[in-house]
Amino acid sequence: MKQSWLLPVLVAAIFALGVAFLGGTITDLGSWYEALRKPDWTPPGPAFGLIWTVVFASTALAGVTAWRKSPTTRSSDVLIGLFALNGFLNILWSLIFFRIQRPDWAFGELLLLWLSIAALLVACWRRSTVAGLLMLPYLAWVTIAGALNWQVIVLNGPFG
Repeated sequence: MKQSWLLPVLVAAIFALGVAFLGGTITDLGSWYEALRKPDWTPPGPAFGLIWTVVFASTALAGVTAWRKSPTTRSSDVLIGLFALNGFLNILWSLIFFRIQRPDWAFGELLLLWLSIAALLVACWRRSTVAGLLMLPYLAWVTIAGALNWQVIVLNGPFG
C-alpha cells in the first residue's frame, strides 16, 4: 500500500501557513505603502489575500504531489530544498519591499524568487504533470507582482 497522504499534506500545509504568516507579519500596509503611487491596474487590497491563498494552496499540493512521485530519497530532498529556498525568498521580498522600503532592491530579489519558482515548476513537472500545472498560478502571480513592483519603482523612484 502507498504511503499515506496525511503526513506530507500536514507538513506542506504547515510550511505554507508558516511562510504566509511570516510574510504577512512583515507586510506593512501603513502610511509609506499607502503614499506610493501605484499603477491603475493594481488589484484591490482584498484580492491579494485571496490570490495568495490560492497560490499557497496550489503550491503546497504541487509539493506533496511531486514529493510523492520522487523516485529517490535524494530527489525528494532536492525538491524539499528548492521549496525551502523559495519560502525564504518569498519572505525576503516582503522584508525588503515593506520593512526596508526599497522596492528597487525588492525587484532584484523578485527576479531570484521568480527563478526559484521556475526551478520548482520544472522539478515538479518532471515528477508529475499535475504538480507542474499546480505551480503555474504561483509563477503567473509573481510575474504580475513583478510588473507591479516595477511600476512602483517607475512611478516613485528613486529610493534610498
